[in-house]
Order: sequence, then C-alpha cells, then structure tokens
Amino acid sequence: MDTANTTSGTAADGARPSGADEALAEETVESLASRAVRAASAAGLSLGTAESLTGGALAAAIVSVPGASAAFEGSVVSYSHAVKQRVLGVEAQLLERTGAVSSEVAEAMASGARTALGIDVAVSTTGVAGPEPHDGQPVGTVWLGAAGPRGLSSRLLRLEGDREQIRRLSVRAALEMLVEILGASQ
Repeated sequence: MDTANTTSGTAADGARPSGADEALAEETVESLASRAVRAASAAGLSLGTAESLTGGALAAAIVSVPGASAAFEGSVVSYSHAVKQRVLGVEAQLLERTGAVSSEVAEAMASGARTALGIDVAVSTTGVAGPEPHDGQPVGTVWLGAAGPRGLSSRLLRLEGDREQIRRLSVRAALEMLVEILGASQ
C-alpha cells in the first residue's frame, strides 16, 4: 500500500508548495478536471469515482468537461455504510474496525468502484465535512483513495473551513491526485 500524507494547499510542514506543486495549487478545479480527462483519453483509460463526503461533486466536476464521456464511466455515491458494503464491497468488519474515515476504507472504496464500474482508474473520497466529528475523526479529516493498474494508494488531508469549503477542497485534492496518477501534463 502506497499511503501518502498531505494537506491541501500547503506542504505537511505548513510551507507553500514549490515548482510543479505550486502550479497545481494555483490551477482551477475546471482545469484539473480537463487535464485528467485529456490524460485518461490519451492513454485509453476509463475513469470513475466513489464518493462519500463529496456526494457526487467530484463526478460533477469531471463531467463538466466537454468530451468527458471519452474517459469517464460513472460514479458511486456511497454516503452510507450500507452502500459502501453492498455496492462497493467494503467489508463490514473493516468499517467496524476503522470507521468510514480511514486509508483502508478509501482504498477499498476506490477498488470497489473500479470493479463495480468496470473501469481502469478510480478515485474515492471519504471524510468529515462537519459540523460535528464523525467516527472519532475531527472535522476536516479526509482520506482520498485511488485504485488503478499500478495498485492502491491513499492520501490524508487535514482541511479547515466550513462544511462546503471542506467538500470543495476535497474535490480539488481528489482531482490533483487523479492528475498525478495519470501523469497528466499541461
């Protein structure tokens, strides 16, 4: 398992990102989504999402790109544990042991979306947008997961803001992760 820890917009130590990371930090959600779609289309890869706290907003950002249908197949909005289990195949024991907000669940969601949707690359979002903590996790704790031909990975975000800001920042970070996975360049 390749697990990376990061925060959105700043490096783990609070410093501003530099170089290519800075370019990503300044890029719009629309541009990131466009880059992901172009890269996936050029590589002949199909994309999909599994979303909890973002509730379909990640998929909406992707499908807002003209020509997204060349790569994007679909999304599973799995807000409840029951849908995570039934549709994405996340094991009940895992959810009981870690709660829904964990690297393992984020990776299982992405892997499950890859299987359920029959796609090459899936990105998932699970976390706590607030206003209250959930599953023992503080507001702003978000895990992103990815599943693709190279395996599974996850990324921890510690975000600040209100519910809507956390959800927006999560969408942006998931698109950044997708662009990185696809090796997309401008």
